[in-house]
Amino acid sequence: MKKLFFILPVILFLNTALSQGKESSSSPSFYAKGIAATVMSTWKDSFAIDDKPAKWTYDMGVILKGMQGLWYYTGDGKYFQYIRKCIDFFVDSTGSIRTYKFEDFNLDNINNGRILLLLYRVTGEKKYWIAATQLRQQLSKQPRNMEGGFWHKKIYPDQMWLDGLYMAEPFYAEYVLLSHDSAAYNDIAGQFISIEKHCRDPKSGLLYHAWDASKNENWANKITGLSPNFWARAMGWYACALVDILDYFPAGHPKRKTLINILNRLVTALEKQQDKISGLWYDVLNYNGPGKEKNYFESSASSQFVYAIAKGVRMGYLPGIKIRIAEKGYNGLVNNFIKIENDQENLYGTVKVSGLGGKPYRDGSFDYYMSEPVVVNDPKGMGTFLQACNEMELQETISKGKGETVLLDNYFNHELKKDITGTEINWHYVWDEMDNGGYSLFGYIFNKYGLQTNTLAVAPDADKLRNATVYIIVDPDTDKETMFPNYIETKDIKVITDWVKKGGVLLLMGNDLGNAEFEHFNRLAEKFGIHFDENSKNHVEGNHFEQGTIMIPAGNTIFKNTSKVYIKELTTVSVVKQNKFKNGNSAAIELKNGMDNILAIASYGKGKVLAAGDPWFYNEYLDGRKLPGDIGNYHAADDLVYWIVDQTRKK
Repeated sequence: MKKLFFILPVILFLNTALSQGKESSSSPSFYAKGIAATVMSTWKDSFAIDDKPAKWTYDMGVILKGMQGLWYYTGDGKYFQYIRKCIDFFVDSTGSIRTYKFEDFNLDNINNGRILLLLYRVTGEKKYWIAATQLRQQLSKQPRNMEGGFWHKKIYPDQMWLDGLYMAEPFYAEYVLLSHDSAAYNDIAGQFISIEKHCRDPKSGLLYHAWDASKNENWANKITGLSPNFWARAMGWYACALVDILDYFPAGHPKRKTLINILNRLVTALEKQQDKISGLWYDVLNYNGPGKEKNYFESSASSQFVYAIAKGVRMGYLPGIKIRIAEKGYNGLVNNFIKIENDQENLYGTVKVSGLGGKPYRDGSFDYYMSEPVVVNDPKGMGTFLQACNEMELQETISKGKGETVLLDNYFNHELKKDITGTEINWHYVWDEMDNGGYSLFGYIFNKYGLQTNTLAVAPDADKLRNATVYIIVDPDTDKETMFPNYIETKDIKVITDWVKKGGVLLLMGNDLGNAEFEHFNRLAEKFGIHFDENSKNHVEGNHFEQGTIMIPAGNTIFKNTSKVYIKELTTVSVVKQNKFKNGNSAAIELKNGMDNILAIASYGKGKVLAAGDPWFYNEYLDGRKLPGDIGNYHAADDLVYWIVDQTRKK
């Protein structure tokens, strides 16, 4: 282990590097990329652990969730391709899952379903939905105790483990969202409410590893049914599960606040157990009995607590001051458990496994927990460390636009389609759409800088725009796309121009001729001195990406960290003659491609307007799966959001 006197320099170096917008050798993404490289070198296409044949195991899902976060943060498609390769090792073209056994009713087998849903939402391939549906069907038939809590496994009757909340509930919540099964949210909340009621120690606030409702198991207290100790990783699973299910829980659900209160009680207890010097947590929390000197700081649980607390703060579930817990814990992880050896980054200090019951029998005693091996590069430790890094990397940037809102129009662009359940949904340039035509990554970048992403599904008015800092109108509907399109009318133009004049940032994104409605759209754009030319440029044949590339000269006002971008089939923009402007308002071309005008900026009152002749920042051209690595669309989107947020700070 590294000596603890390195902690303060790492904190200072980290904060300095992040404030400069650069990745240093102490930034979380630096360590995340290093661990990811070790993962991809160790498990090239499947998770064969301990020289045993690869099987469908939750360890893989923990790792791949960390990879997903790194993919989002970097826009590097190699992380997505790795995720897909690992899952495709198990899932065949029919959606069958190799080595998975439905009849085991093992909650551990559910965790990988989160990655199945990711792959389905990104690729649209039905096999991933079919595979995920098998896991959902397992939950529908999972044995339950008398209060409705899931048994952890069929072989553990009446037992609820904290681990099981992580393994099942985040997948359950996301599947419920996608399948429109809103009644199931009560069941999900009930699992957390039940286990807290039984497992929480009122004195310390910590939760025991497990509860046997029957009180028949040998490890169970015959009065309470509880296991004997507070195992850190079990509480780590529980903490991560809480912050992750809230991603999918409806904002107005009556039990959402209950879940947030549970999280706050949990973090209050964890803060008291954090080591004041190292910032880490012991493998068995709050243990002060015989043999306590054998207790040790554990890397996976410490990573889980860092992740859950940092995310809880970022999402507003926890008070902002609690980020200090995560910062201290993160630095403890780096200083105590990360080593660079033989050009490989390694993670130390992860207990390989800890459970209850089984053969040989695990009695939940302190001596039992201390008997389990502590290993290097365990997938559970690496996966939770990746997730902690991904959250910590966001902490410096989210302050830039905190409290601001970006509003995406879903009224003038209101295309509908039926999803796999037959339900009609919005699609094409919407925040929660993860396939090629969605804006999920664009939204993530706004979130990365602290902006809240909302959608406006009705016509804009002064009240609807009042709390928005940024308003995006993209690809207004033609009558070919929507039976009854909503056109931008005079009243809408008045509302929008008034809002910009007061300091709003308006982003107008068109499309090429035939794919967007221009007559009404131009009436709005021309109020700011900009005109969409209603043509179609940058045609690309197949994968000849060079036909759609645009070079960005040094010194560009917006794209300061991008030199080459790709835009396919766009309309150019023009600037209206300057003598039409009053009161110092102005418009100018910001980006050209030869003689073609690609992007225009207008100053209007206290606000700004940007106009591009393409939706541009949709997932297909941000996520790194299609474009060559030297094309910087993801970085261009990051530059643009950074510039937009900067305008909001100046207004």
